[in-house]
Amino acid sequence: MKRRLARLDDVRTRPHELQEQLLHYLVHTARHTAWGRDYGYAEGLTATEFARRVPVSSYEELYPRIEQVLHGEADVLWPGRVEWFAKSSGTTNARSKYIPVTAEALEDGHYRAGRDMVALANTLYPDAGVLRGKTLALGGSHAPNPFRPDDPDSHVGDVSAVIMHNLPRWAQNRRTPPLELALLDEWEEKLERMAQHVLHENVVTLAGVPTWMILLLRRVSELAGGVPITEVWPNLRLFLHGAVAFGPYREVFRQLIPAEHMRYLEIYNASEGYLAFQDQPDCPDLLLLLDHGIYYEFIPADELDREQPRTLTLAEVEVGPSYAIIISTNAGLWRYRIGDTVRFTSVMPYRIRISGRTKHFLNAFGEEVVVENAEAAVAAAAEATGALVRDFTAAPIYFEAGAGSRGGHQWLIEFAQPPADAAQFAAVLDTTLRQLNSDYDAKRHRNLALQPPVLTVVEPGTFSGWLARRGKLGGQHKVPRLSNSRELVDELLAPA
Repeated sequence: MKRRLARLDDVRTRPHELQEQLLHYLVHTARHTAWGRDYGYAEGLTATEFARRVPVSSYEELYPRIEQVLHGEADVLWPGRVEWFAKSSGTTNARSKYIPVTAEALEDGHYRAGRDMVALANTLYPDAGVLRGKTLALGGSHAPNPFRPDDPDSHVGDVSAVIMHNLPRWAQNRRTPPLELALLDEWEEKLERMAQHVLHENVVTLAGVPTWMILLLRRVSELAGGVPITEVWPNLRLFLHGAVAFGPYREVFRQLIPAEHMRYLEIYNASEGYLAFQDQPDCPDLLLLLDHGIYYEFIPADELDREQPRTLTLAEVEVGPSYAIIISTNAGLWRYRIGDTVRFTSVMPYRIRISGRTKHFLNAFGEEVVVENAEAAVAAAAEATGALVRDFTAAPIYFEAGAGSRGGHQWLIEFAQPPADAAQFAAVLDTTLRQLNSDYDAKRHRNLALQPPVLTVVEPGTFSGWLARRGKLGGQHKVPRLSNSRELVDELLAPA
């Protein structure tokens, strides 16, 4: 832990040097791959030359190479043959994506960051006892690689399942439930069997997606006779959460785990790699991890629609604006558009907040509402009205023919506890969005372009039912928060 804490100090104090060393390692290692030969990877390739030679790629643009890797070809994007793939439908595209997960990506990325997180949590919260009990890890499942039906060693699945299956023995011994339960693909059976198993474990840490963790904790509480989780696991002290913003769920967890000593830390772990985590207990900003197998570049969000947008190195970003993340990794993703946008809250050290998705926003009328705005507004509205939000999504209400027609936003919200006043909830949501987003505020001025938000309360189970109908219940799958079309909203409102 001391070694990892020292390396985290390097991340904070020597960011540019670490990234330069990492780019050199990536290019040097991949120089004899098909990709490396095509783009002239050579010793001494500078960041400027690297950006000039190698195109920025979306998943669709990189897929022909990934498909070769999926079929078992070696030395395509990264040396050797890749056996594991993180399968994701993403949050903006229904088509499955298969992200290569190399041994280097696991060891030098996900597991290195995991050790860092353990070391950091043990330092920030020495009373949490993160190594004196079990971590309840909630993840997805994996299956044989459909592109290699005769290869028993190749698998695809949620990145959480890939990580759990390949964990080193010391980490396996400190997690619960056992793999045969943790990797079940039938969510209802998995939830029940996991709850029964972990009921009598000494759980000190939780790790997973808040939405699914809530369901598991509620079932554990029911099996224990309805008592709070603090009575089931008296030594529970920490929740490592990610995938969705925690704000809308904070009050739910306070009710499930009514303990002043309970701590929460956010992680930013995606199929493409482990990018960042919260390293300050009272600050939501995430420390960007710079020696974990990922070389970063950034495109200013206001240039995303340009044919040739600028790409910036880490040294060129500024505090404030949103940037689309471009990554090159030790899994063979080269100048890859991950789809997330972030904004920097600090540049020494480099700390970020996730601001949205490049294709996951609400901008039907020039309002440019991003996920960060939406989640903050929903959290504020819930707090003001005593509501507990289980899930939500929003979509545009388009202008109709006829004089006086205005656009707007429809918010579909599933409550665990409805607001005392639904009209007040909608009003606080609107006010908060206007405070956070000047473009939205301008469109809402005197209701000229946008009418007040329309709040539609949906029945419990609406969102999970939508996911279940698509075979995406559990794991890291989630309903998109924002959309520029009404397709998702209309599906959710359609009779089952």
